[in-house]
Amino acid sequence: MKTDVRKCCASYYSCGRHSTLWYGHSLMSTLIRAANCGINHHGSLLILCNSSVLLKQPCRIFTNWAKRYIRSKNAMYYLGSVGVLFFSFAVLSVPAYRMFCEKTATIGLTKIADDMERVASMEKIKDRLIRVSFNADLHSAMKWQFKPLQKEIYVHPGETALVFYSAYNPTDKPVVGISSYNITPFQAAYYFNKIQCFCFEDQILNPGQQIDLPVFFYIDPDYTSDPDLEYTDSLILSYTFFESKPDLVLPDPFDPNNKLSIKRNASNVSKEMKKN
Repeated sequence: MKTDVRKCCASYYSCGRHSTLWYGHSLMSTLIRAANCGINHHGSLLILCNSSVLLKQPCRIFTNWAKRYIRSKNAMYYLGSVGVLFFSFAVLSVPAYRMFCEKTATIGLTKIADDMERVASMEKIKDRLIRVSFNADLHSAMKWQFKPLQKEIYVHPGETALVFYSAYNPTDKPVVGISSYNITPFQAAYYFNKIQCFCFEDQILNPGQQIDLPVFFYIDPDYTSDPDLEYTDSLILSYTFFESKPDLVLPDPFDPNNKLSIKRNASNVSKEMKKN
């Protein structure tokens, strides 16, 4: 047994550290059979033979080579797994981002760029002037103070406008709010384009904090071509703030069943206009 092992180890030692992978496999099998060695479940070399044989220098070199070989295989597996992971992330990130934008109604830089390009190319309809009134509502559980900073403005279809709402948290704790909007009359909602606004996004206000919330919009020039809106020169933009919760479902601005909320908001605006 000793003679066989020494011959095998001496043969390996003479070959040097740059032995080919095939020769390494063959040498490992020969030594395991000759020295009655094995590989344990951790992938390490398990020594079962006579200590007088194993303490020789060639066998120590073989043991070190076996460990390096096993570590190199594990490293290849890890690198391959990392490559697959990054490739999967790159492939799935685009549809995931689109799903996120659709779910949260986030406008995003791409849509803003598209809207600005359209605004730059569209023609203002000078012979049609639209009055846009503004309203603000709060859900019964919402403790904020919320109001528009202007009652109304006049704009031409194809012309951009910038307005502001104000929100204030009078409570002694932070409150996260989220808003929905609607347009009256309902048919006009399809021509009312918001380039930037605060709806469908969480807004957090600390105790005593007040912020101004911008709305940058335009009315599509096609508004003047809709026969249902031929004699409609007045619109109402209304926002409603809710306390943001995980199970909250906001009203859809384009849902015809949202008319009750629209009527209530329109009534509020009419009352305020009569008082003033």
